[in-house]
Amino acid sequence: MARSSFYYHIKRSKQPDKYAHLKTLIYKIYHLHKGRYGYRRITLTLKNKGININHKTVLRLMKQLGLKSQVRIKKYKSYRGEAGRIAPNIGSIPKVVGSFKNSEL
Repeated sequence: MARSSFYYHIKRSKQPDKYAHLKTLIYKIYHLHKGRYGYRRITLTLKNKGININHKTVLRLMKQLGLKSQVRIKKYKSYRGEAGRIAPNIGSIPKVVGSFKNSEL
């Protein structure tokens, strides 16, 4: 490892976290909505609070915190609309009893 890189990392590790305040806000918003908010909705919530931050930064911070939104399972919908044709109701057709004469058999 180069000497400059070594001292660069030592110097950088002593600096306070630049996004510490944002991480706490993201964590609170995420858990306030029970893990249903992803990075897009969290970004919009932060912008509504007056904090202008890029969505990519929010996504990166969420990955660092280990936060991932829960995807809701779509409900099954069996209705297909007017697909196909409707079968006739055979039960409603009147039955003709005794219409054949003995000579026709």
